[in-house]
Amino acid sequence: MFQRLLVANRGAIARRIVRACHRLGIESVALYSDADSQAPYLAEATQSIGLPGNTAAETYLNKPLLLQAILNSGADAVHPGYGFLAEDADFAQQVMDLGVHFVGPSPQWLSSMGDKVAARELMAEHNFPLFAGSKELNSVTAAQRAATQIGYPVMLKPAAGGGGIGMQVVADDQGLAVAFDRCQRMAQAAFGNGAVFVEAWISPARHIEVQVLADEHGNVMHAFERDCSLQRRQQKVIEEAPAPLVDRQSVLALAERSVELLATLGYNNVGTLETLQSPSGEFGFLEMNTRIQVEHGVTEMVTGLDLVAEQIQLAAGGQLPPQPTLSGYAVQARVYAEDSQTSMPSTGRLQVFAPPNMRHVRVETGYAQGMTVTPFYDPLLAKVLAWAPTRELAIGRLAVALQAYEIRGVRTNIALLRRILRSDEFLAGRVHTGLLQQFLG
Repeated sequence: MFQRLLVANRGAIARRIVRACHRLGIESVALYSDADSQAPYLAEATQSIGLPGNTAAETYLNKPLLLQAILNSGADAVHPGYGFLAEDADFAQQVMDLGVHFVGPSPQWLSSMGDKVAARELMAEHNFPLFAGSKELNSVTAAQRAATQIGYPVMLKPAAGGGGIGMQVVADDQGLAVAFDRCQRMAQAAFGNGAVFVEAWISPARHIEVQVLADEHGNVMHAFERDCSLQRRQQKVIEEAPAPLVDRQSVLALAERSVELLATLGYNNVGTLETLQSPSGEFGFLEMNTRIQVEHGVTEMVTGLDLVAEQIQLAAGGQLPPQPTLSGYAVQARVYAEDSQTSMPSTGRLQVFAPPNMRHVRVETGYAQGMTVTPFYDPLLAKVLAWAPTRELAIGRLAVALQAYEIRGVRTNIALLRRILRSDEFLAGRVHTGLLQQFLG
């Protein structure tokens, strides 16, 4: 096992990794920008190292600065969390070139799955189901030709990155011509790669993902699925497990097929295979995230696994845990510092920040009362999760927890989240990727 692990991230996931290190008896090193200098996990970590600057480019995305911090810390492992450099193959290789372990899959996996077009081609070669899509497109004319062949409407997407950045649904050639340059520019700015492609637009769709774990010895297992259909502009807002109103045999078959394919290909460490499900029930590959997910806690609550600790142990050469069984239901809501109607971020000092303290409720946050929410990073304040023996009780428990969450100093989306949780559609499990729009009128 590792002796000292450096957390190359911030916020809720940094605090979560520090907690896993405590559980495993590993020393932890937390990094922080000037804007994060009051983060609560800095005192919880064994050591903390400041990164001068505020913006992500100056700090958490600054590879030379991070690599020097790794050397200065004496860490023998680096956990990248999610976002920032978590799926950057070059960074992973640079860490390994220092003689330090990278907690994640091999750089080749970060590279191959980081390119969505290449990932689709790999899945197609192994007969994994996917919906129609194009190759990388270098002109509007090529995009229009591909879209016509697939059939409008289509989704125009960057080939790299994620988080919904640059994605746009287009209904015709004219709309595609307008969206093409904008998508390329956003992709280049966000990911340093302007490549784009189009794929069939499935609507209404379910977004269902399979959690997988793999060791360094060729063994792969799944930890069931999560439903992430409640989204705003392709960004997840509410997630749950197990998926409601989905045939269990079908979703378990999808999970087993994912395991078989990844074992054949030699995947190692934790990952999530994401799919869309069409109204007719067909699954189609969307992408694979070669890291821990924001919503990993949902799976932890229904399986008893500690996915972050497992991820660290697998990177250290450990064995897979026993196959878990499902127990109850878990639902997670993402609390953002934003105006619910405009989706504009809200900044300011957290005059009051009092998370709920309830049985079977878990709050993951990197903030504390008195801290300032700045414009430099994603406006995610916290993830609130609830577990119960039934889905209805889990939803009710989460709604109560959100009502009890007292936050003053910034606007939040809590009222919107509670409205969704209380809606007839959500309570009945009739979730899909367009449902949230009904609450934004």
